[in-house]
Amino acid sequence: MGDLLAVYGDRETVRWVDDGEPLSPADAARWVEVTDRNYDARGYGMAALLLTETSEIVGFCGIVRPGGQEEDELKYALLRSRWGQGLATEAAQAMLAHGAERLGLDQIIATVAAENAASLRVLAKVGMEPAGERREEDGSVTRILHWSPT
Repeated sequence: MGDLLAVYGDRETVRWVDDGEPLSPADAARWVEVTDRNYDARGYGMAALLLTETSEIVGFCGIVRPGGQEEDELKYALLRSRWGQGLATEAAQAMLAHGAERLGLDQIIATVAAENAASLRVLAKVGMEPAGERREEDGSVTRILHWSPT
């Protein structure tokens, strides 16, 4: 649980995730339960990102359907100390390929806050294309991106 909280318990790391609030230990336990249910129901969900050289967990990435949505969605989060090293791009590329090749998914979306320039760059690098925007209850704008295997 410590690795999960190292990522999702950091306020700066999670400012772009869900409600922007760090996970408590109880929240982290529920996160694991939801992930287990996703794998049981669909055969996929979030996964730990490990550095090949050290097996250190540096983040999490996966394809999920948050809040029961119909679309498969790419999600990721990395330790703040690992930002800017290309790991998010590498993980996103691998997860999209896995979704298409192993899971047979023909489209995957991503949602990102309009102000999250770093994630918008990552998603553009992996071939996701703009597919619209939605205004949230708090007035913020979420960009929706779309990806299909070619």
